[in-house]
Amino acid sequence: MYYQEQRQGLPTVIKNVLIINVIVFVACWLGEARLNSDFMVRNFALFHPLSKYFHWWQPLTYMFMHGGFWHIFVNMYTLVIFGVIVERLIGTRKFLIFYLVCGLCAAAAHVGVASLTGSFNTPTVGASGAIYGVLVAYAMLFPDSRMMLIFPPVVLKAKWLVAIFLVIEIFSGVFGTMDGVAHFAHLGGALAGWLLILYWRRQGTLFDRD
Repeated sequence: MYYQEQRQGLPTVIKNVLIINVIVFVACWLGEARLNSDFMVRNFALFHPLSKYFHWWQPLTYMFMHGGFWHIFVNMYTLVIFGVIVERLIGTRKFLIFYLVCGLCAAAAHVGVASLTGSFNTPTVGASGAIYGVLVAYAMLFPDSRMMLIFPPVVLKAKWLVAIFLVIEIFSGVFGTMDGVAHFAHLGGALAGWLLILYWRRQGTLFDRD
């Protein structure tokens, strides 16, 4: 069964998210490097609703944009490693809902914090908030699966590894370390992922596949 699923290639949502992200990344690169234009960022990155650059579609479009090669590479690599398993387990329709809701909640959390700090005109891009939701989903579905860190080279259970990531995000967000990273967006996506999996479990619909 596992071999047959592997031969099918990437599941639907993961495959299309990858395609969209790559297309948007190339479009942004061409606009900035070849045309010297910030059109994509100005219109499709996430700005605070009080910013003159804000458009109603930005809480959705920002999660398909990235700030550089390593940004998109790490996010898409993480999405494939963990998202493929989650999507195959809970089904395409449910995973699509899950991914978008996590991304939207990440945007809401970021905007909420920006309201307190007055950072209205700083654009935010990236799928990290939605992917943190996917990480939390994986840790909830496979809490005892063992994962190895590259540095330091230690093996931890998924539930502890993701918990460490979240503690680091909380610490970094509160104390302002790692400037330029939307820590509270990550936490917002993670919280949304936890609540969604918890809700579907209690409703008995988590594995109600397509």
